[in-house]
Amino acid sequence: MPVIRVNATEDSAALHSGTGSVAGVLAGCQAKGDATDGPVIVMIHGYKYHPHHPLNCPHDHVLALHPRARRGIAHGWPRHLGFGTGRADEGLAIAFGWQARGALRHAQQRAALAGQALARILADQKRIAPQRRVHVIAHSLGIEVALEALHHLPEGSIDRIIAMTGACFLSRARAALDTAAGRSAEFINVTSRENDAFDFLFERLIAPPRPGDRAIGHGLDAGNALTLQLDCPGTLQHLRRIGVPVAAPQRRICHWSAYTRPGVLRFYNDLMRRPQALPLELIRSGLPQTPARRWSRLFAAPALPLPFVQRAT
Repeated sequence: MPVIRVNATEDSAALHSGTGSVAGVLAGCQAKGDATDGPVIVMIHGYKYHPHHPLNCPHDHVLALHPRARRGIAHGWPRHLGFGTGRADEGLAIAFGWQARGALRHAQQRAALAGQALARILADQKRIAPQRRVHVIAHSLGIEVALEALHHLPEGSIDRIIAMTGACFLSRARAALDTAAGRSAEFINVTSRENDAFDFLFERLIAPPRPGDRAIGHGLDAGNALTLQLDCPGTLQHLRRIGVPVAAPQRRICHWSAYTRPGVLRFYNDLMRRPQALPLELIRSGLPQTPARRWSRLFAAPALPLPFVQRAT
């Protein structure tokens, strides 16, 4: 059972289908030796998804091993993140669904409750298998779920968190990273000026925790955190140099580029499965000192395409 599908209902979680408890399934996987040699990877979708929705269920789309096409395109994360191979070291995927439809501010409030449900799952997982690495990857408003969980977990609960164009205020992220669980985790803030319009709307539609607060798309750096601007030519050149090539952007505005760009999910897979080969210090060493300014991509002159070389599989 490489993928466990769960859903949050307020601050508790249940299996997407079937009977039994989430903790019971986690314990059963460990007892049976199901993919126990690899990491636990939690995948959290963003805004506009709702479990069991006939058209927008995340378990049919981004969280699915065999995704259903949405707008004519199928983008499932699990297989690109190393699941469904049958290998003993593929680890365990937790596909985490939550109610992310409706008004944005209401979805953000539900994200906080879903984060408490996630914390309970991760606490159970650590109790069952304390030696296993645990990583979290989240898109858009899903990063609010991951950050809330940090407030309810002890040190060492999560190893790496990857925020794919996360919808979250800087003060919120910094507060979460200043918790016991946050200080022991590594936070990789993947941004792109392709997402500027969505960051701008987020800042206008959600009241900031403090005056002047801004979205994490502006950049977030700390000893255990870094920002990767994926539409920056210098960033892409550096990633190629360290062996994780990612394709250049093709659009001026795109909310999904952080997981649809060729090579990018493989890069995240390496970040979570080979953290010793990609320490934060190595990634940070070749990055530009400051992110590009907001709207710089929207109003920039057309650029020549960058070469992209995909690694052989």
